[in-house]
Amino acid sequence: MQFDVFTLLPDVLDVYLRASILGKAKAGGLIDVRVHNIRAYAKDRHRTTDDEPYGGGGGMVMKPEPIFEAVEDVLADSHGDVPVILLTPQGRPFTQSVAQDFASLDRIALICGRYEGVDERVREHLATDEITVGDYVLTGGELPALILIDGIARLLPGVLGDEDAALKDSHSEYLLEYPHYTRPADFRGWEVPEVLRSGDHARIASWRREQSLLRTYFRRPDLLDEAVLDEDDQAYIDELFNRGKTNSTRGKS
Repeated sequence: MQFDVFTLLPDVLDVYLRASILGKAKAGGLIDVRVHNIRAYAKDRHRTTDDEPYGGGGGMVMKPEPIFEAVEDVLADSHGDVPVILLTPQGRPFTQSVAQDFASLDRIALICGRYEGVDERVREHLATDEITVGDYVLTGGELPALILIDGIARLLPGVLGDEDAALKDSHSEYLLEYPHYTRPADFRGWEVPEVLRSGDHARIASWRREQSLLRTYFRRPDLLDEAVLDEDDQAYIDELFNRGKTNSTRGKS
């Protein structure tokens, strides 16, 4: 899969893209990340990429010309088939489901904003999608771009050592993942649950499922509306709900 990243700060992406799983995926030809410097497409001798906002106000706004020139030049051979994603706090949330949708594509383009943002005409006439990585504001779109690349790449065949690993991640089934433990079995008196040392794979699978449901119920109950639950799952959720009602009643007595 190919990622085309348009940014004013190409160097800040390099270190992360060379590290760990993404670095191995690039070296193995599983992903191709091409970083394009928007400033190289500015026409004036100062390579100007921002200007004061019309109507006044603080900050600067990224000019439309260099962004349009960069994206149109790089994607000239794509025939309009490549999604152009503007990374902005105003976009739709980046979720595991969105990552899975993007992972089915051959190529995507990511525009990293800076300053007060980009000229609105970029949003209206160039971007085909807008994505946010959370309800907060960052100084630029480079970190969100890395988040998208990381989240999407790990879903591609061959990127993770365990082909089923991504399917077990938190949010992959709208459930948070169960707890993980490794050696030593006893650390400062905190022991690994006996069930995980039992060798009984059926018990382990049941325990992990219950722990996943438990964590989701208490930490992100909103996810349960989308989760696919069987009868046993629902019975366990009902049990947790009834426990909560009982404890609440006891607290009032």
